[in-house]
Amino acid sequence: MKPDSSLPADGTHPGPKKLTRWRSVFSHLIFPLVLFYWEILFAFGVNGRPEPAGIVHILLFSLSAGAAVQILVSLFPAKVNRILRQIFLILLAVPYGVEYFVFRQFKVLYDISTIINGAGGVVTGFMGDAMLLITSPTGILFLVLLLLPALLYAILGFRLDKAPRLRLRPLLCWLGVVLVLFALGWGSVRLSSFAWNLYSGEAYNFESAVQYFGLLTGLRLDIRYIGSKNQPLEFEVVVTEPPETTAAPEVTEPQEMEPVVYGKNELPLPLDSCKGERKNLADYVGSLTPSSKNAYTGLFAGKNLILFTAEAFTAEVIDPELTPTLYRLANSGFQFTDYYQPTSAGTTGGEVLNLFGLLPTEGGSSMAILTSHYVMDMATFLTPLGYTGGAFHNNDCTFYNRHVTHNRLGYPDGFMGMGSGMEEFVVNHFPQSDLEMLQGTLPKYLEQDKPFNLYYMTVSGHSVYYWYNSSAKLHQEEVADLDYPEKIQVYLACQLELEYALRYTVEALEAAGKADDTVICISADHFPYGLDDSAPLGYMPMLSKLYGYPVNTRLERDHSRLILWSGCLEDQEPVEISSPTSSMDILPTLCNLFGVDFDSRLMVGRDVFSDAEPLVFNLSYDWKTELGTYTRADGFTPASPDIQVPEGYVDRINAVVKNKILYCRGVHQCDFFGTVLKDLIPSA
Repeated sequence: MKPDSSLPADGTHPGPKKLTRWRSVFSHLIFPLVLFYWEILFAFGVNGRPEPAGIVHILLFSLSAGAAVQILVSLFPAKVNRILRQIFLILLAVPYGVEYFVFRQFKVLYDISTIINGAGGVVTGFMGDAMLLITSPTGILFLVLLLLPALLYAILGFRLDKAPRLRLRPLLCWLGVVLVLFALGWGSVRLSSFAWNLYSGEAYNFESAVQYFGLLTGLRLDIRYIGSKNQPLEFEVVVTEPPETTAAPEVTEPQEMEPVVYGKNELPLPLDSCKGERKNLADYVGSLTPSSKNAYTGLFAGKNLILFTAEAFTAEVIDPELTPTLYRLANSGFQFTDYYQPTSAGTTGGEVLNLFGLLPTEGGSSMAILTSHYVMDMATFLTPLGYTGGAFHNNDCTFYNRHVTHNRLGYPDGFMGMGSGMEEFVVNHFPQSDLEMLQGTLPKYLEQDKPFNLYYMTVSGHSVYYWYNSSAKLHQEEVADLDYPEKIQVYLACQLELEYALRYTVEALEAAGKADDTVICISADHFPYGLDDSAPLGYMPMLSKLYGYPVNTRLERDHSRLILWSGCLEDQEPVEISSPTSSMDILPTLCNLFGVDFDSRLMVGRDVFSDAEPLVFNLSYDWKTELGTYTRADGFTPASPDIQVPEGYVDRINAVVKNKILYCRGVHQCDFFGTVLKDLIPSA
């Protein structure tokens, strides 16, 4: 009997035509559908939902990328093809898993440079925390859903997937599909000016890119822009004067001060000499109006400065009974009642904001990039005036490469951390004691006759917020009766170590007779992200409980409190700064108060006592002014129904915010401050 010539050579039966057609479709659509599935899963995991304005971009870019992967694996014979599909279904899931658990730990997405910069510290310092997140019910569920395509393919794929090798004509067709889908995605981005500015690099930042285009495209753009120079800096022309409806902050002038003839906080900057990549920055700075000096200019001239970046600190820590020293510092002198600490790039990003008044547009590399140039911080202005001092941290000195970057800040005594001298004063358990750090390092400066300028990066308030936390264990009894869930109790117990450090500091200053001649400034590095295990916006029950309101936006999440105190202010009526302020305002405000020569046009923030327009914003292009709040999701919301918003106001502030973010990016790209300031304020 002759064999049936209709059967394939291997003797298998072709099966019904529909089944064959379905298997062919299945083979071609695996990666486009899986990548889109991962993007949606990831969006729900970190944001609570996909960004509505970005869903089309995410769909088209993920389908295009999936089709490209489909081409790659289909260049090989069926057996190799199937193995490669299985491998890619595992490997391509890795970045989604890494970024998801980074977000769960730090509540922000980390770009590639931030992960690389902090990788060593994360492995050594937070591996235990990471394992808790991975093995939690939410973590396990996400991993199962993430690896579900790989598991299903391992079970069904080898049997159902034809995995045909692409010949020339189908290959050309698939290349056409990739190009068409990518072109449609690119075209959808071009339809939105904001999306295009984000995508093209002009207004790029990693978190927003992931939110609007998906993680895979965000990573592609990050690789494209990482460390790149000469990115386009096309500043928009905007009205330089604020509208008449925007008033300068109302403050009571200090008594017993001689009348001041107010000039401008500006310097004779050599802007015309700037060439190349610096020219656009110089033109932008030259277009700005410098802010005016005021009744507070020079109020702190010649005084000591102690600047704190306080780990995970927020306004709700301040309590007259639980934290009486913090309460005293926050409620005498200057009271900042509408203050924000934009969260980006974790703790190192918060330090960039507090020290330099700049948004960390290069993520975790921002500190290293900025300090490789001429830096502009308070040490820059005070060290040439004869100030002594240093920078200190009570955790590993190599974390975020602080042993390199913080030795470039301009402090005469450099930087000290655990491993570079701090171990002499601080017991090495995590998180280490803020009190021990102050007790070990402050006395040296109290004994000197020179004015001092000190910077402290604290760590006692660090998560994880369970009772085995070394800071929390010290103060468990003090918070036991608080009407809060246990996790918030643990958080507040950790912050008590900062309270005792400040209590020691104030008492030591008073005992040395230097309280009236010392300024203490305290700002957080970021919101207390360790309170909620899985915390996309709108799903932060612990943080919402602590704050007393639902946390649905970045601005609500990043609400905090700036403390700016000096003993010389305690006998005067407190001054409330109720206009929106942020950590970008710290540097220009301190420069004005200390009466140093500076140029306000070089500052992204404002001296809060000046006539400059109040503005708070972040890398997601959300902003707040005295007239209202704007987010990309919800648009503009007036501060009250009675406010009359001038025509074109929202567009004007959007342009101002865009320009300021571009400026932050620009000064990361080149040594702009060194070019315009080095001859005016020589680096100490």
